[in-house]
Order: sequence, then structure tokens, then C-alpha cells
Amino acid sequence: MKTLFNTLLLAFWGIAAFAQFTQPALPYAYNALEPYIDAATMEIHYSKHHKAYVDNLNKAVVGTEYEKMTIDQLTGAITESTPAPIRNNGGGVWNHTFFWNCMAPNSGGNPTGALADAITTQWGDVAKFKEAFKKAALGQFGSGWAWLVVADKKLAIVATPNQDNPLMPVSSVKGTPVLAIDVWEHAYYLKYQNKRGDYVDQFWNVVDWKTVEKRYTEALK
Repeated sequence: MKTLFNTLLLAFWGIAAFAQFTQPALPYAYNALEPYIDAATMEIHYSKHHKAYVDNLNKAVVGTEYEKMTIDQLTGAITESTPAPIRNNGGGVWNHTFFWNCMAPNSGGNPTGALADAITTQWGDVAKFKEAFKKAALGQFGSGWAWLVVADKKLAIVATPNQDNPLMPVSSVKGTPVLAIDVWEHAYYLKYQNKRGDYVDQFWNVVDWKTVEKRYTEALK
């Protein structure tokens, strides 16, 4: 009995030590963004795809220099020599956590305050900004992301492939993200099928501009 107990205890502590990265709770119910993002997509996206990135990252970092890092530290340390499972799953963890918090129930509309002023300065007006953001989202061939970032104190729209993001040293585009849209097909295909543009158009109805504005203010510091 004692041997069995010790075995179970060691197994428990092994699992506890192994599970370094955890999946933050979704900040709203699966159906909270209906009708723009359907409940089925949200549940699969969060409970299957995002969770898989977390689980796979925990496996990939064992015995590596990334094992003791936070997810922010890991994201900022990814280089060309980083093993693909760490780069891809690390990006998947960070990007999805960021993405969920770009959206909120009863949100949408247009930005206000300093962010709205910066957008108007950069693109002329909010409508033109949304057109440029949509162009980046549609122009990302295959899987990836479109981002609104702060770079050199100015706003820019960029796109990244796969699970890369503009915080990674390895990324071809750099900046501090303030808004993102996931354009992997699993983010929209159940509802919008191959109509990525329709998904992008409806995304504006759930953007949490208060959070985006807060990120923008912090990025300028």
C-alpha cells in the first residue's frame, strides 16, 4: 500500500511540475458573442484548439531553456533556432489568450479618445482603418493573424503567418499588439465557411475598444 501511495504521489508531483503553462478561463460564455461568432466555434476554438496549444507547449519545453519562462518571456525569446513545437505552440498560447480579450459581449462600435485620434491621423478615418485591417486579414495567405500594433509610437497594421506574433524576435514585423484577429479557418469556418471577409466584417461588432484603448495607452509609455 505504501509503495502504491508513493508511486501515485510521485506521479502527481510529476504532473504538477509538468503543467507549467495553464489555459486562462475564457472571459465570457461560449454564446456571448452570438450572432457574430457562434457558440459552437467558440467552444471548439477554446476547448480544443487553444487547449491543445497549452498541452503541447508543456510537453515541448521540458528540458529546454524555455521551461522556466513565463509565456511572455517565452514569446520574447523565440528565434530561428527555437524548436518548431515551442515556437508554434508558444505563439498559439499567447495569441489566443490575447485574442479572447480583444472581444467582449455588447461591444463593437468605434474607438474613442486618443486611439481614435491616432487612427484618424494614420488612415484618415475609422472606416479607412477598417478597410486596411480587412485587407491585411484577407491578404494573409493560409493560416495566420492580422494585428494592430504600436511601433515607434505610431500605429501600424501587420499580418503574421501561422502562430507568429509581432512580439517575437523571429517575426518579420515588429510592434506591441493592441488588437488582433485570428484568420485560421478554425476561427470562422463553421459559420462563415470560406467567406473570411464576412467574418472580418462581423468581428467589428464584438471588438472591446476599451481594452484596445487601454493597451494603446500602455504601449505608448
